[in-house]
Amino acid sequence: MQSILLFLTDILNQPAFLMGLIAFIGLIALHSPFNKVLTGTIKPILGYLMLSAGAGVIVTNLNPLGGIIEAGFNIRGVIPNNEAIVSVAQQLLGVETMSILVLGFVINLIIARFTKYKYIFLTGHHSFFLACLFSAVLQAAHFKDWQLILAGGFFLGSWSAISPAIGQRYTKQVTEDGGIAMGHFGSLGYYISAFIAKKVGNKADSFADTEISEKWGFLRDTTVTTGIVMVVIYLICSLVAGNEYMATITALNPVIYAILCGLQFAVGVAIVYNGVRLILGDLVPAFQGISQKLIPNSIPAVDCAVFFTFSPTAVVVGFIASFMGGLVGMLMLGGLGMALIIPGMVPHFFCGGTSGVFADKLGGKRGCIIASFIGGIFLAFLPALLLPALGDLGFQQTTFSDFDFAVWGILIGDLFTQFGQIAIYGLCFIILIALLIPYCFKSIKVVGDTKTYAELVESDK
Repeated sequence: MQSILLFLTDILNQPAFLMGLIAFIGLIALHSPFNKVLTGTIKPILGYLMLSAGAGVIVTNLNPLGGIIEAGFNIRGVIPNNEAIVSVAQQLLGVETMSILVLGFVINLIIARFTKYKYIFLTGHHSFFLACLFSAVLQAAHFKDWQLILAGGFFLGSWSAISPAIGQRYTKQVTEDGGIAMGHFGSLGYYISAFIAKKVGNKADSFADTEISEKWGFLRDTTVTTGIVMVVIYLICSLVAGNEYMATITALNPVIYAILCGLQFAVGVAIVYNGVRLILGDLVPAFQGISQKLIPNSIPAVDCAVFFTFSPTAVVVGFIASFMGGLVGMLMLGGLGMALIIPGMVPHFFCGGTSGVFADKLGGKRGCIIASFIGGIFLAFLPALLLPALGDLGFQQTTFSDFDFAVWGILIGDLFTQFGQIAIYGLCFIILIALLIPYCFKSIKVVGDTKTYAELVESDK
């Protein structure tokens, strides 16, 4: 039984396989010829593998930067890192996490098939991270065995369908009705950024639509721009850290090392963009078979990096503004006597960059900078507030980093602390009602998806 569970977990934990499987089923449902089924199945897999390879290059070059900043600015504290805390959680709660992951995906499909929440969450590694979080916080709330798995699976499956729905009105505008939804558990942060940007900015003056003169024409090339910005950041931090520390991480001259890291980072971003183009080119058409034949009107919810291509400059601006917000948040935490959260470069790049895209498309340049900066402050405070809810896992010098993880962990932890397990069962009941009410009444639409793209654009004029 456990070997079957491991096999299913390996598939669901790999978004490349999941996307290929979904594309295959969709093309079969459309009665596509063999050659189209073959290419239409393999291309999304290759696209996601390319996206993962690019993300790997980015992460490989960002991780040393965190240490360089620590050494250079003499900062000590907790660095949020999903992968690190998941490895700790797996040693203690491996079977529970795998069971929650499988049950959560099944519940997501059932919800998409029978309710108005038509979103199928395809970012498997993020589902795995959230399954780890639920197993940790529910265990800390004294849940055991089947009760822990059932509650965790229900929360995971429900949120996989509900979280894309909440911000679909924003996602439609960002993608210009591209037929995809947000499938990433930093989603609440992106939607809040879009909301803030809409209030404080002007979407007509966005990075995505900026015309650049011929003199500065090289800035149109996102790879070049990203490379220049990152080289400057690496150089400043490396020089502040000093030769003595730099000698502990590289045998190269610090300046050469900084230039190489900055340019390799830009290469990683370029690989991500190419992977995204492969995914969107074949997954969305293949998904029509799912939405027409098997789960009517369903929408694929995909990784946050897929959204980078909709405003590439805003990714870099959002990252830097988010990081600045993280530094300010860290100082505020220190002033309040709370656990010091050192800005993790990986969450600030992926979450801050995606917030930048949403904010730029909804509120232009000013909205992008302000909203991403505020999002960075959230990325400092939320992991700090999450630490107590993680029980023993929260003392391993790391914590979950992304917005939704922290919100869920804090919510379940506080409910248990204040009211006991009965409050967590009550939360399950409230979510069940939220899923069923739109299904039972035709006049009620799902939150966030109440208007067509044309109506949304018209209402913003």
